[in-house]
Amino acid sequence: MIELTVPDAASMEALGARIAPLLRAGDVLLLDGELGAGKTTLTRGLGAALGARGAITSPTFVLAREHPTAGGVPLVHVDAYRLPGAVELDDLDLDWAGAITVVEWGSGKVESLVDAWLRVALDRPTGVAADTDGEEPDEPRRVVIRGHGARGRELEAALRA
Repeated sequence: MIELTVPDAASMEALGARIAPLLRAGDVLLLDGELGAGKTTLTRGLGAALGARGAITSPTFVLAREHPTAGGVPLVHVDAYRLPGAVELDDLDLDWAGAITVVEWGSGKVESLVDAWLRVALDRPTGVAADTDGEEPDEPRRVVIRGHGARGRELEAALRA
């Protein structure tokens, strides 16, 4: 297990960029955290480092977006918030083996569909008032990274190095 404090959004994107070169087709990242914790921000950094085409935005209403990358392996960004379970996630017919797949809100859904994943749990402090423009303040996040399955543990070890 890796525990980090990520001070701001730019650092969250940098964490995504740090993870990106370790990834290959078939890798799955499971991002957990409440609304505004930084899941999409981390994915944006990941996508930028992979050379993903198209804006990395939350796929809340489309459920999944596929972004071609400079390396040829697509980045698939999934928002499983509105999906009640693994069956509905599986119904999206994702190419788990042929893509790098990032699943937001996937706990309790991804685990029965793939053999290995890297779980990134993001926690933001609670009780902090929003800025006057309604945006969440740029505040530190606690991040816990844990690999599951052989490939997930390999990714965790590589991040630790």
